[in-house]
Amino acid sequence: MPETAMPHVTALAFPEQNLIGWERALYAFLVEKERRSGSIRTVEGYSRMLQDFFRRVPKPPDQVNAQEVFVWAHGKGVSGKDPSPVTIGARMACLSSFFRFLIRMDILQRNPCDRLERPRTSTPPARGLSAEEVRRLLAVIPDNPPGLRDRAIILTLVLTGRRRAEAFRLTAGDLSFENDICFYSYRGKGGKTGRRELPRPALEAVRAGLAAYGRELENMSTHESVWPSPAAA
Repeated sequence: MPETAMPHVTALAFPEQNLIGWERALYAFLVEKERRSGSIRTVEGYSRMLQDFFRRVPKPPDQVNAQEVFVWAHGKGVSGKDPSPVTIGARMACLSSFFRFLIRMDILQRNPCDRLERPRTSTPPARGLSAEEVRRLLAVIPDNPPGLRDRAIILTLVLTGRRRAEAFRLTAGDLSFENDICFYSYRGKGGKTGRRELPRPALEAVRAGLAAYGRELENMSTHESVWPSPAAA
């Protein structure tokens, strides 16, 4: 996986005598979170929430109590509105994850979030495009190299159900064939890996997209992306 820029940790209200130590712990936590999740957006969200908490609660982690976590998690955000149960749960999960990291590193002995109950949330129904909407989307994609590549991306996303980051990371080395069936390997959320069959329409679209840029899957190096850059046309 290519190196990604980590969020910059600034304006933390840790005591001056231990500022560097706590900032290093926070940065190490974010590094581990990025490596485990594979998502820089997740890391950026955790970084924002942690920095917001320690600005609002100006004390080091070893002095934070459950009441302060509760008030912050249920407090109004920058919009001035009361947070939803999902937001409250996300705040608690973020802070609890950081304290669990500190405990694993033998920096702290307790997690103040353990005393709190997270709000109940209902999972909203999955939203997606209907078959007709997918057909209409594919119909307006131009029949040129970038269009053929984009068609392959859309079909792969629709037919595999993979997250955007997972699909965009696919390389020639992630694809393998057994008895004329193509399989793709992926790294999902939380660093979990898996292997699934790539539906034939998606495979054919990938081949067409590569051919538009003068490439063939069998002749590519394992680290090359299956999504050619428009600059390569």
